[in-house]
Amino acid sequence: MERNSAERTYKIIMLMIITIIVTSLVTAFATYHYMTNNVKFSKKDTDLNGLEYTLSMFRKELEETYMGEINDEELIEGAMKGYIEALGDPYTVYYTKEEMDEIMQETDGSYVGIGVYIMQDVKNDAISIVSPIADSPAEEVGLLPGDIIKKVDGISYSGSQMEEASNKIKGEEGTKVTLEILRGTETKVFEITRKKIVLEHIIAKKLENNIGYIQILDFEGECAKEFQKKYEGLKKQGITKLIVDLRNNGGGLVNESIKIADFFTKKDETLLITADKNGKEEVTKATSDPIIELPVVLLVNEYSASASEIFAGALKDNKIATLVGETTYGKGIIQTLQRLSDGSGLKITTEKYYTPNRNEIHKIGITPDIKVELKEDEDTQLQKAIEVLKKK
Repeated sequence: MERNSAERTYKIIMLMIITIIVTSLVTAFATYHYMTNNVKFSKKDTDLNGLEYTLSMFRKELEETYMGEINDEELIEGAMKGYIEALGDPYTVYYTKEEMDEIMQETDGSYVGIGVYIMQDVKNDAISIVSPIADSPAEEVGLLPGDIIKKVDGISYSGSQMEEASNKIKGEEGTKVTLEILRGTETKVFEITRKKIVLEHIIAKKLENNIGYIQILDFEGECAKEFQKKYEGLKKQGITKLIVDLRNNGGGLVNESIKIADFFTKKDETLLITADKNGKEEVTKATSDPIIELPVVLLVNEYSASASEIFAGALKDNKIATLVGETTYGKGIIQTLQRLSDGSGLKITTEKYYTPNRNEIHKIGITPDIKVELKEDEDTQLQKAIEVLKKK
């Protein structure tokens, strides 16, 4: 019986590993493509005899000597996560079925949590708060952009453990979670009650002097359609100039970013250049004439990343918009998120991207045309954007 159990578990582990190795992989959070794959694989697809033997020996030793309980599902998931983590790429990640379900739920527009955008600070191996969502529990207790999440319910998390921390922060509606936050040199503790968060991707309003203001919170869901609808609403109100706010926007779907950039750009103008591991390039161009032909200012900061940088680079290089604010984050690589046949998923770095003028973004960022630091008591960047547009 023990031998049959070991062989059965070993086959499951090997099937999962083979699936990961052989599957045609495609990206995710921050800047990503998404696709679903239901392809099945068999042992003959690859030769992993050495790994087979090692896992078999591990399992045999555990069954014979380990004093605790053996949870086969947790072992398999741990093996998969460790296998991918060993690549050393913080953006290439294995997701369990439950984690993939949560990612898809958020992409669809709602989840239960505290309502905060977070990003992995690779430089400092930390989890940084990009911004709280308006009217969310996170905003109500006073969490701020730039806060570092050190602990969740007493457990420490590093930047490479962002997904685990995010899952820990989520939970059932009405329950509480405790966050230990580092703000500058001061440590603060917040107890926050979870609730259902309905995500909004686009915020729009009319400012003084017929200036329209559109904030893109992220490039998830169908935000391009949302953007067009909000813009058309502002146009009916008589706007003649436009501010697009990308500050604290950590990215999202590449295609949504490109669609919105296409609204501003002349047909056949270059929007994005990508290159794969073999150096093969793909040039993405505008597919239609612009529907927005107003003077435009883009607001950016150090938390404008990935898909935000694709959008900003397209409008800057095509001389469509003036960039105001601070140098962007500098994430110039694209991941592909693929759902595997068992419901789990794999996000893998697949491409590097460049702006239309072939400027590299990764670990560099995009420098604004007008640098403006944000003051604590006033939005000096927005004020500068309004000032620039008043002269146009």
